[in-house]
Amino acid sequence: MRFASLGSGSRGNSTVVECHKTTVMIDNGFTLKETERRLARLGKSPIDISLILVTHEHSDHIKGVGPFARKYNIPIMMTPGTERAGKLIGREHCRVKSLDVHAELEWQDFHITPVVVPHDAKEPVQFVLSNGCKKLGVLTDLGSLTGHVCEQYSGCDALVLEANHDVKMLQEGPYPPRLKARVAGNYGHLNNEQSAQLLMRIDTGKLQHLVASHISEQNNCRQVAIAALSEALACQPHWISTADQEQGFDWRQLV
Repeated sequence: MRFASLGSGSRGNSTVVECHKTTVMIDNGFTLKETERRLARLGKSPIDISLILVTHEHSDHIKGVGPFARKYNIPIMMTPGTERAGKLIGREHCRVKSLDVHAELEWQDFHITPVVVPHDAKEPVQFVLSNGCKKLGVLTDLGSLTGHVCEQYSGCDALVLEANHDVKMLQEGPYPPRLKARVAGNYGHLNNEQSAQLLMRIDTGKLQHLVASHISEQNNCRQVAIAALSEALACQPHWISTADQEQGFDWRQLV
């Protein structure tokens, strides 16, 4: 199993995960042309994608899902709340399947677990994917940690983890007060310290890869995020990688 990112940040997000002959896309906040370009950079074609999983309806995660799925006839899976809120999709033109947040599902070579998270969307989820031997957790876009989240992401072999903002940088940054409150709230985004707390609360003994993602370009920086996470893991900072808005990150292999 391996995974990569087309890009991560407030201007677009998408993660791709591959196992044997199955490739799944999680979210797509990019235009059709940009999605095709970024997939080609990873050596993949749109026809390789067998399923699009959608976490929630915010435009940086869902904007490109409908056009991409319609052009290449790819099924989409999302919660009923996300489907109702995500008007950019259009059920009549897409193969939309409802996602039950209380049920695990099998999709070709993947075992997929949706994880309910606290975020200011209608019915948001994140995902843990497994091939039966290795487990990848993708966890972004949540404002606080819950016992359920910690339980589901414990024991992962790889983790793509939000480290959205530094508290001081957000407070002193350019955002208006209302947006600052939204980002820092319990239904906003994880700050560096919260992400570090998650690592201290879960079993990280199997981790082969940790990727800090959804890093704010205005309210955080790569070095600050990595410093907080490496301290929590008691590891060298260079062991932790980051997801970039423009480049995402290249394939990471689980062995």
